[in-house]
Amino acid sequence: MYFGYYAVWGSRGLLELGGVDAKLTVQKQRLAEIKDQRQRLQHRISLLEPGSVDPDMVEELARGQLQDGGPNQVAVPRDAR
Repeated sequence: MYFGYYAVWGSRGLLELGGVDAKLTVQKQRLAEIKDQRQRLQHRISLLEPGSVDPDMVEELARGQLQDGGPNQVAVPRDAR
């Protein structure tokens, strides 16, 4: 009876299975978001590797750091993605 009770109502019993599944779903979604963010960052890094530097990426980084532009241009800071 002791083991049967904890198999159903215990902290790792059948009644807790729904809560664990919900937590697992949330964590899987979070992992997918983190992987997507990592992939985007990895792509930006690959654009700056020696031998294959993307001039547009260099210009974007320079303008972002310097907040500078040409005549009649306005630099608008934006959130880092």
